Amino acid sequence: MKPQASDPLQGLHDIHLPAEPSWWPPAPGWWVLAAILLGVLIGLTIFLSRRALLRARRRRIIARIDELVAAYRPENACAFVADVSELLRRAALTWYPRERVAALSGEAWLRFLDDNGAGTGFRHGTGRILASGAYRRDCEVDPKALGELAKAWISTQLKHHGGR
Repeated sequence: MKPQASDPLQGLHDIHLPAEPSWWPPAPGWWVLAAILLGVLIGLTIFLSRRALLRARRRRIIARIDELVAAYRPENACAFVADVSELLRRAALTWYPRERVAALSGEAWLRFLDDNGAGTGFRHGTGRILASGAYRRDCEVDPKALGELAKAWISTQLKHHGGR
């Protein structure tokens, strides 16, 4: 009788696979992606909230101009002009540096409005009354035309400074 040869593989153990990788902590690339997405989300939130704030401010200013036009009386024309000029100045101070706007008056104020608006309606049109109308005793003004010019300037500023 021949001795049976033993199986040479009989002493080996089964292959044990390593444990599945854990989902936590994620690989560095996922952290970078999460940081980028968070930055984009924060930036978008800030952009949209500032835009909504600017639009709300524009609506309030335009509503106030409409109120002034509706309450216009010829005997208070100069006060009307002063109020419109003040609204425009306050609006300009929200979009432009104080040093650039606060000291402007007369022709310089009209030039600023035209240069930063849409046209020449302040220097060569209805808005010309803003240069001196607030300081006069009596003045003639078309309240609807001045109101529309002021509202157009405000709307132009929103387009120029929408994300600011």
